[in-house]
Amino acid sequence: MAICTFNCVIGALVSNDIMGALSVLIMHYKCSVKCLNEISRSLPLQESSSGQTLSSSNGVYELGFFSFNNSQNQYVGIWFKGIIPRVVVWVANREKPVTDSAANLVISSSGSLLLINGKHDVVWSTGEISASKGSHAELSDYGNLMVKDNVTGRTLWESFEHLGNTLLPLSTMMYNLVTGEKRGLSSWKSYTDPSPGDFWVQITPQVPSQGFVMRGSTPYYRTGPWAKTRYTGIPQMDESYTSPFSLHQDVNGSGYFSYFERDYKLSRIMLTSEGSMKVLRYNGLDWKSSYEGPANSCDIYGVCGPFGFCVISDPPKCKCFKGFVPKSIEEWKRGNWTSGCARRTELHCQGNSTGKDANVFHTVPNIKPPDFYEYANSVDAEGCYQSCLHNCSCLAFAYIPGIGCLMWSKDLMDTMQFSAGGEILSIRLAHSELDVHKRKMTIVASTVSLTLFVILGFATFGFWRNRVKHHAHISEDAWRNDLQSQDVPGLEFFEMNTIQTATSNFSLSNKLGHGGFGSGKLQDGREIAVKRLSSSSEQGKQEFMNEIVLISKLQHRNLVRVLGCCVEGTEKLLIYGFLKNKSLDTFVFDARKKLELDWPKRFEIIEGIARGLLYLHRDSRLRVIHRDLKVSNILLDEKMNPKISDWFGSDVSGNPISGKNSQGCRNSRIYVS
Repeated sequence: MAICTFNCVIGALVSNDIMGALSVLIMHYKCSVKCLNEISRSLPLQESSSGQTLSSSNGVYELGFFSFNNSQNQYVGIWFKGIIPRVVVWVANREKPVTDSAANLVISSSGSLLLINGKHDVVWSTGEISASKGSHAELSDYGNLMVKDNVTGRTLWESFEHLGNTLLPLSTMMYNLVTGEKRGLSSWKSYTDPSPGDFWVQITPQVPSQGFVMRGSTPYYRTGPWAKTRYTGIPQMDESYTSPFSLHQDVNGSGYFSYFERDYKLSRIMLTSEGSMKVLRYNGLDWKSSYEGPANSCDIYGVCGPFGFCVISDPPKCKCFKGFVPKSIEEWKRGNWTSGCARRTELHCQGNSTGKDANVFHTVPNIKPPDFYEYANSVDAEGCYQSCLHNCSCLAFAYIPGIGCLMWSKDLMDTMQFSAGGEILSIRLAHSELDVHKRKMTIVASTVSLTLFVILGFATFGFWRNRVKHHAHISEDAWRNDLQSQDVPGLEFFEMNTIQTATSNFSLSNKLGHGGFGSGKLQDGREIAVKRLSSSSEQGKQEFMNEIVLISKLQHRNLVRVLGCCVEGTEKLLIYGFLKNKSLDTFVFDARKKLELDWPKRFEIIEGIARGLLYLHRDSRLRVIHRDLKVSNILLDEKMNPKISDWFGSDVSGNPISGKNSQGCRNSRIYVS
C-alpha cells in the first residue's frame, strides 16, 4: 500500500437544537493529505505547495501537478515514483496548462473526473460518465489512471485509452475498421511542452500490419510487416516466443499492439519530439535504449526512392537493385536519391514464355521488405514463386517465416539492406539481364589478367624494398629491446601490422567524436583506442619511449589507461583502453544526446575531471600540466565516468613547455578512429 502522511488541524463547533435543551460538540478537521490512494467527491487532488499526489498501491507510479523548469504552467501528469530526474509518461491537460495555484482534480456529481482552475472553469475532463452511486479515481501499478464505479467497480474511463507520447506495458495501440477508432502515440512539441507535436505513431490495418511514424500526413519511418513476434524491418528484435511484443489482428477488422516486459520492472516505448521511437528500460540506475528508430538516415522513409535500397555505411548510401539504374544521375551525384531508379530493360511478360522472352528472378539477401506489399494467404514457398512467376503484374516476392507469402505489384519503396538479418527478396528481371552479366564477366576476366601482370611487377619491386627495410629494423629492435627490459608493468610494445589489422588499416569509418581517437580490436578480443602522433614531430624515438615509460606509471580512475605504444619508422602510436561512450563532445554538441546529461550527471563528470586534474597537478609521483584540456579529450566509460586523455606530451617535469620541445606531441595529427 502507498504510504501517505496527514497534517490536520482540529477545531470544535458547539451546535444547539431549537429548544436549546441539548448541546452537541461537533469536531471538524482541516487536513492536508500528502499522498492519496484515490480521488473521490470528498477528497480531491489539490494543486498546492504541499505537493499532494495520487500514488499507485505499491508506489510504482504517482499522479500529481507538475511544471517544467519552475514555469507557471501547471499540468496534471503520471510519472515513475522515486526516479530522478522525473519521467512523465502521461499528461491530462497537455494542451491547456493551468496557471494558478488553486486548481483541483475532482470527481463531479455525475462521476466524471474534472480539472478545475481557481476560477472554477473546467480545463480538462474525462467527458460524460454515468455513475448513479458515484465514482472514484485510482492509479494502477501499471500506470493506468482509472475512474471506477463505486458500487460495481466497473472501469468507466481509463488513461490507457487516451495515449500521449508513451506506451507502457499492457497499454495498447489499436485500430477498429468497424467503429473507425484509432489509438496511437503523438509526440510532444518539445521536451518542455507536452502539447501535440509534429509526429504520431499508428499501426496499419493491412495484413500483416506494420508500424508507421508519420510527420503530419507524410510517412517518416516504417517498421516493416509484423512476423508473429517481430517487425521485419527491425532485425535486432527478439524472434523467439519470449519476445515482449505482441500484435493481434482478427477477422472483424481490429488490431492491437502491446508489450509486457518480464525481465524489467520499469520500461516504456516513447515517441520523441524529433520523431524517434525508443524502447527504454530502467536498470536501477538509469534508462537504457534497447532500440531506436529511425536510428540512421537509411531508416528515413523512401530515402532511396522507388527501386532503390539503402546500404548502411559511413555515410549511408543508396544503390539501385540489379537491372535498374538511377533515374537522375545528376541528382544522385548530389546525394539526392529520392527520385529512385528505373528499370534498364523493360519486361516482356508472358506467363508461359521460355528462352530469351522468359523473365527471371534475382534474389537479394538481408532486405527490409518494401512497402505496398500484398499478402497471399495459404501459399507455401514454392507456391509463392509460382504465383508471382505466372502473374505479369508481380514485380517481386518474398516468403517470410512467421508471415508467409508477400508479393509486390507496385514500386519497391523504402527498402534497405542490413549487414545481418533481414529477408530474401526476389525481383523479376528481363532474361536479357543475364546476358549483361555475362558481358561483364568477360570484361572482368580481361581486367584480372592485366592486374596479375601489374602485381608481379610490384612484387619484384617490393622484394627489393624489403631487403632495404630489414637493415633498418635491426637497429630499431635494439633500442626497443633495451626499453622492454625496464620494469614497466602492463606496458606493451605493439607491432605496426598488429595495429593496422586491428584498425582496418586506420579506417576513417571508426571515428570517435572530434577528438581524434580511433577504435580497433586486437586478435585477443581486447578493444583499443589508437592515437597517431604527428610524423613531423621533432621528438626522437628515444625521447618518445622514455616519456611513455614515465607516463605509464600514472594511474588514476579519471585518467585513460595507457596500454602501450608502437614505433616504426616515422610512425609513433599511443594505444589506450577503449571506452564505449566515446568523448564528451559527442554528448555536449549533439542536440539529442545532450538531453541524456541531466544536471546531476554533468556535475559528476565535472567532479571526475577535477579529481583527475588534481592527481596530475599535485598527487601523482610526477607533476603533469595538461595544457590541452577540452571536451574532445574527456572520454566516457560505460557508466559515464570521465577519463582525461591526450595528456601525453604535457609538461611532465612541472616546468613550462616552450619552444620546439612543446611541438613533440601536443596538438598532434591523429589517426581518427
